[in-house]
Amino acid sequence: MSEYTAHHVGVTVSDLDRAVSFYRDTLGLELLSRFEVGGEAFATGVAVPGARAEFAHLDAGTVRLELVSYDSTGESATETGSEPRIDVSETSHIGLTVDDVHARYRELPADAETLSEPQTTESGTTIFFIRDPEQNLVEILSP
Repeated sequence: MSEYTAHHVGVTVSDLDRAVSFYRDTLGLELLSRFEVGGEAFATGVAVPGARAEFAHLDAGTVRLELVSYDSTGESATETGSEPRIDVSETSHIGLTVDDVHARYRELPADAETLSEPQTTESGTTIFFIRDPEQNLVEILSP
């Protein structure tokens, strides 16, 4: 049996250009590629009839951050009262490590939406959370 290794963390967004700008310009991740995918195999694979999406891959160190913008209604599951689907912009959070959380926090643009200043938790990890333009949470941490 083969072992699993992390390839990417995917985040569905409604505005790919805005999301790429945030992760590249605000957080400093390198844009690796942008591409589109569609067709029957893709639609079947994601269980969304007629699915077509544009992707951006960014370098987040040991894993890729995959931003995906689907050609769909753009309605969230909470708006429609339906079960969550892969083609709506809702997710948990992304965790990114840095050497110096306090320095990274000070380097953020003034309009960056953070939940608090850096905090050191009882486990000894220093963290802060920032929201991307889609309101997804990104945890910046030093273990």
